[in-house]
Amino acid sequence: SSVSEKSLVPSTPVTVTPNLPIRKIPGDYGLPFIGPIKDRQDYFYNQGRDEYFKSRIQKYRSTVYRANLPPGSFIAPNPNVVVLLDAKSFPVLFDVTKVEKKDLFTGTYMPSLELTGGYGVLSYLDPSEPSHAKLKQLMFFHLKSSRDRVIPAFNASYTQLFKSLEKDLSSKGKANFGEANDQAAFNFLLISKWVLFNISPLLTLGLPKLVEDLLLHSFRLPPSLIKADYQRLYDFFYDSSGFVLEEAERLGLLGEEACHNHVRRKKAYVLGFFFSF
Repeated sequence: SSVSEKSLVPSTPVTVTPNLPIRKIPGDYGLPFIGPIKDRQDYFYNQGRDEYFKSRIQKYRSTVYRANLPPGSFIAPNPNVVVLLDAKSFPVLFDVTKVEKKDLFTGTYMPSLELTGGYGVLSYLDPSEPSHAKLKQLMFFHLKSSRDRVIPAFNASYTQLFKSLEKDLSSKGKANFGEANDQAAFNFLLISKWVLFNISPLLTLGLPKLVEDLLLHSFRLPPSLIKADYQRLYDFFYDSSGFVLEEAERLGLLGEEACHNHVRRKKAYVLGFFFSF
C-alpha cells in the first residue's frame, strides 16, 4: 500500500468500446528449460516478485499475459501459466467448469504428500474430487466449534498488523502489507520448520543467489528431516480431537485422513494468509 504509488496499468487512457475483437493473450514462455530458469531468476532476484509482474504489465500493456511461474525445474515440471492481474479476469479462477485445481497448492506448485501423511489434503483437491466436499464440511464444523478460541487470537494478531500499517503510512507515506501480513500470520500460529519445508521453493532467505536457487528452488527439502516432528504433532491431534474425528466418521471419512487435514488446517492459518488460498 502506498499513498503515492504509481498505477500498475499503462498511463494512457483506455476507451471502453463494446464488441471489441478477441485479442490473443500476449507474452511467451521462452525457450524450454532456459525460459523458466530466466523467469525464476527475475522473480526471486533480478526484479523481485512485484516488479516481475508489474514490468510485464507495462511491457505487454495488458493485465492478462503468459509467463512462467516459479519454482519450475524438477519441483513443478510445467511452469507455464496465464497470469490474471485484474478484478475482471480473476473470477474465472473460481469457475470449476473452466479451471481444474487438482494436485496444486499455489500457482503450479504443490508440497510433497510426505508432509501430510501421504494424503492429498483439502487445499490440494479440486472440487470434483470425492473427498473435497466432505473435508470442506469437516473444516467448517471444526472452525465453528473452535470459534471462541480462534477468533480472539486472530483478532489480536491482525489488529496489531493494521496498527503497524497505519503507523507506517502516517510516518513514511507507504506500508508493505505483504511482509507485515506474513509476520502476523506467523505470530498467529508459529510453525516455522514445517512451513519452511512446505513453501521453501517459493521463498528467499538471503543466501547467496546460486546456493539458494539450487538449495530451495531446484529440489525439494527432504521431508524425512521433519517426519518425526510431524508424527508427534499428528499423534497429539489424533489423541485430542475425538469430537472432530467422530464428525469425520459420520461424514464417511477415514480417521487418519481427517486427522492429517485437521493438522493441516491448523497450519493453514499461516499458509492461507501467506498465499491467500
